[in-house]
Amino acid sequence: MGTETAIRVVLADDQPLVRAGLRTVLEGTADAHVVGEAGTGAQAVRLARELRPDVVLMDIRMPGMDGIEATQMITSGPPATRVVILTTFDDDDNVYAALRAGASGFLVKDMALDDILTAVRVVAAGDALIAPGVTRRLIEEFAARPAAVRRPRELAGVTEREHEVLTLVGRGLSNAEIAASLHISPGTAKAHVASLLAKLGARDRVQLVIAAYDAGLVSPSR
Repeated sequence: MGTETAIRVVLADDQPLVRAGLRTVLEGTADAHVVGEAGTGAQAVRLARELRPDVVLMDIRMPGMDGIEATQMITSGPPATRVVILTTFDDDDNVYAALRAGASGFLVKDMALDDILTAVRVVAAGDALIAPGVTRRLIEEFAARPAAVRRPRELAGVTEREHEVLTLVGRGLSNAEIAASLHISPGTAKAHVASLLAKLGARDRVQLVIAAYDAGLVSPSR
């Protein structure tokens, strides 16, 4: 596969060594091509608008405009560009805000580089991805916020079965796992997820996870 059809990626991180490592992995494959690098959020937004990449790998903590604001600006533009947040979860309490800003994935920097490459492929294909083990910690982070700032979201038009599916999506289950849990076919599970995306106006699976939090369907104890 040539660069004409390869996944076009912009790397946004203020650490040149991090960008160099990511570039080495991505350029070592036939289906990904780094088209630009940014050291600040403002540069990431400019490159996303100029180059229209498929995926932006975005650090949260950068000088000037941070990755959250940059993500918000990028995802409010052409829908073809998706953002994967790449940061250190334990040190960053802004992950939830970044996902709400429209990110399609969330990865921690200590993941294997091959796993990051897999995530780029998944997100470029139109799906969403949260690193294994992070979903529950994300729930805990959200649940730890004062209850006063969280108002349960109304789920107008969502059926009882879709409530069940949304709860399982919020717990981080895949379509196959949802199917097994509810004793339905994987195709039916996928159809329910697609219906939820449409009814809730969600960009992707990550936003369904957030909707499950907002509706009170998911908490660390459930």
